[in-house]
Amino acid sequence: MTVETQARTIQPDKRREQRESVVIRFAGDSGDGMQLTGMQFTTESALAGNDIGTLPDFPAEIRAPAGTLAGVSGFQLNFSSLDIFTPGDNPDILVVMNPAALKVNVKDLKTGGLLLADQDGFDRGSLKKAGYDSNPLEDGSLGKHQVVTVDMTGLTLRTLEDLKLSNKVAARCKNFFALGLCSWLYSRPIEPTIKWIEEKFKKTPELVEANLRVLKAGYHFGETTEMFAVQYEVKPARIAPGTYRNITGNSALALGLVAAARKAGLRLFLGSYPITPASDILHELAQYKNYDVYTFQAEDEIAGVCSALGAAFGGSLGVTTSSGPGIALKQEAIGLAVMVELPLVICNVQRGGPSTGLPTKTEQADLFQAIFGRNSESPLPVIAASTPADCFAMAYEAARIAIKYMTPVILLTDGYLANGAEPWSIPRFEELPPIPVSFRTDPEGFFPYARDPVTLARPWVRPGTPGLEHRIGGIEKQDITGNISYDPANHELMTHHRARKVAALAQDIPPTTVYGETSGDLLVIGWGSTYGSITAAVEEARAHGTRVSHIHLRYLNPLPSDLAGLLRGFKKILVPEMNMGQLRMLLRATYLVDAVGLNKIQGQPFKVSEIVEGIRRALEG
Repeated sequence: MTVETQARTIQPDKRREQRESVVIRFAGDSGDGMQLTGMQFTTESALAGNDIGTLPDFPAEIRAPAGTLAGVSGFQLNFSSLDIFTPGDNPDILVVMNPAALKVNVKDLKTGGLLLADQDGFDRGSLKKAGYDSNPLEDGSLGKHQVVTVDMTGLTLRTLEDLKLSNKVAARCKNFFALGLCSWLYSRPIEPTIKWIEEKFKKTPELVEANLRVLKAGYHFGETTEMFAVQYEVKPARIAPGTYRNITGNSALALGLVAAARKAGLRLFLGSYPITPASDILHELAQYKNYDVYTFQAEDEIAGVCSALGAAFGGSLGVTTSSGPGIALKQEAIGLAVMVELPLVICNVQRGGPSTGLPTKTEQADLFQAIFGRNSESPLPVIAASTPADCFAMAYEAARIAIKYMTPVILLTDGYLANGAEPWSIPRFEELPPIPVSFRTDPEGFFPYARDPVTLARPWVRPGTPGLEHRIGGIEKQDITGNISYDPANHELMTHHRARKVAALAQDIPPTTVYGETSGDLLVIGWGSTYGSITAAVEEARAHGTRVSHIHLRYLNPLPSDLAGLLRGFKKILVPEMNMGQLRMLLRATYLVDAVGLNKIQGQPFKVSEIVEGIRRALEG
């Protein structure tokens, strides 16, 4: 009799408790399927109507040594009946598949939290690899937590013993046992996962059968075992009416680019080279060939950006994607884009550095690189997304700015946003802002560097347009004519023209939103993926009567024109960043304000509690 069959015969009643929110973390070897488990649990939670926030966390090595601390892969999800802004600080439940996963993650588990462990994974060899002298599941060292051990591997093998799969293949299904058990424990619907398994493994029917059996076995084990006297339920969140989907930042960014190109009536060309954590944008866009999207996986970063710039010269929306190390390689070509003044969107999905650094961990330390990273005076607009869903809006905005002002634009996201997920209200295409495009076709009075009086943009001409033949290159241009010029006064004039064009973008930046009052004791100002943690921390501080407000910047070069006046309304300014203080230095240099930094450079996003503590310390001086 299989575990699933046993489960159908015994179904005692269990008490059900309501929870407003739950933070769960799955952790194991990189080959244990923890990312898949987390994503499927996320999908189940999204379809259950909860607000969600996720934090995938995986090792840099494709296949790190099994059982080692360096090889631990984790996935954290916060699902709630309330509005949430982060994947949660500390998990309520930690699911671990081996001792290494326990050692890396147990410090974060809340006191009294539930630790659910795969008993089979804690053998002598695995304990030794993780640096344990004794089994922590048995020696009393985990006394401040609720410890539940389940032989997930053994039960998985028993469930599949009649399928004649090898033990190695069968054991790989144990993540679905964990998923099924946790789905029952928190009243998640498993039907979405069943459909996913049937579609994912449809070419291998025996794997469909195996994974479905193990998923259901885990679910029914929760129903029948006496280990759990309580089942938990998180009610759906109250959200605005609309059509929603669960989306990651990279997927949202790709869709934003597609929508912008369609709205502008342009072909979208992506020239890119794979790099973590930006590669998913290339993968995603490759699926949209039916929408006049062309993707080119170049031989290196330089070829990627040069091909995208060539596409822009040809009249397409040129895009290139990378992370910090790749952006460094692209900088000369980006400088060329500044010089020839063509629309090019450059997406930098930031990661920990320098050099290879922490390729799978998050950071936001490329702000200076984005604004100042090219040789000579090479200004361009820099904008940043603040949430996974906001990656759609800011990708769309980057394309709009690039086309309107005929300039390369850098869009900053990071690994936290790229891989994290949240509900996204799908916008109606017809309601998206217009992106007008005008190609010059009249040869009368044409000059390559004649400028629009408002935007200072030069005309966009498709190659081969009769009477509009011209050349552009990397040597300084004569004003208006575009001819090569070595005249010192002309070089200074053109340098100012390019700077004024970027500065003109300020007229398009909407009024800055202040969360809270426009004056007070403390202003917390941030950018990028710190949005969620700052918002939650400021809400908590304000609930205790603190006169603190929050501004989150999406436009970083140029900065909003109303920012100077807003900064003057506060006694103190705190700038949380996942770097050593880059925005803080910009604010101090630009506005001569005594901004104070709250900095974290650990490859992990801020916890809400860290910013709450930073607010307290800033107010106390």
